[in-house]
Amino acid sequence: MDNKYDIIIIGAGPAGLTAAIYALRMGKSVAVLESGSEGGQITSSPKVENYPGIPQIGGFELSEQMINQVHSLGGEIIHEGAGKIDIKEKKVISSQNNYYYKALIVATGSRHKKLGVDGEERLTGMGVGYCAICDGNFYADKDVAVVGGGNTALTEALYLSDICDTVYLIHRRNEFRAESKLVQEIETKDNIVLLMNAVVDKINGLDYVESITVKNSETGKTIDINVSGIFISVGRTLNNEIYEGVLIADQGYIVAGEDCKTSVEGIYAAGDCRKKPVYQITTATADGSIAAIMAFEYLNNIKK
Repeated sequence: MDNKYDIIIIGAGPAGLTAAIYALRMGKSVAVLESGSEGGQITSSPKVENYPGIPQIGGFELSEQMINQVHSLGGEIIHEGAGKIDIKEKKVISSQNNYYYKALIVATGSRHKKLGVDGEERLTGMGVGYCAICDGNFYADKDVAVVGGGNTALTEALYLSDICDTVYLIHRRNEFRAESKLVQEIETKDNIVLLMNAVVDKINGLDYVESITVKNSETGKTIDINVSGIFISVGRTLNNEIYEGVLIADQGYIVAGEDCKTSVEGIYAAGDCRKKPVYQITTATADGSIAAIMAFEYLNNIKK
């Protein structure tokens, strides 16, 4: 079965859904391919308080509104995983169908790497988080922990140190991987407690995070630390299988400028899969709108 659309979008997170809304409003036929759940990572956020014009909304509710808007405009969200992009024939090959496009928007996103420890899954959204900038205000004047040793982890620890009472920064090595400037800033903060050569062994609590069990990776000794929240910042796993070897990428992220144009004409990147300095819902939706407009202009040009 072959299906032809003006624009095919791979990924139904905020970037992909925004791209669909813009493309549909511009009168283009659109299909969104999604192998997992619609809405992306925000569906697991209990509260979103940094989306302009909406003081507070649940992540699931926000994504549901985006999904409903796509459907109301006549867009299709097809639950099939995109397996391969054929740039020569301009088609996306899924496990069931071939989908032909005139323009393609890749919005496959990424997912936060997890620790894989007891309590993490059960308490996600109930004290376990992956974005301090998104959720840090919920823990004002409380004790929290940050896990990681890169730039993002240290930046989040610094951010939280201005909001929270005590921030425990836990890193499995004896040196940080972050930039020296960030390390120096960390060392000036009296309320940031460094736990080096340490790993989180368990996250404790019934309905919300109450404490964490931290193990010294050299001695094996464990201690329990009372915290109200823990932010895990140990990197991202990109959903890059579909574009690997097809588009130019840097450390797995698609190389595309602020115009979202990739190395292949007519293909655009939007959201967390695009290499950029900030990964937020607002930057994802910005990418989605730009990618759709660029695709629209591209389609108009190839008609001439």
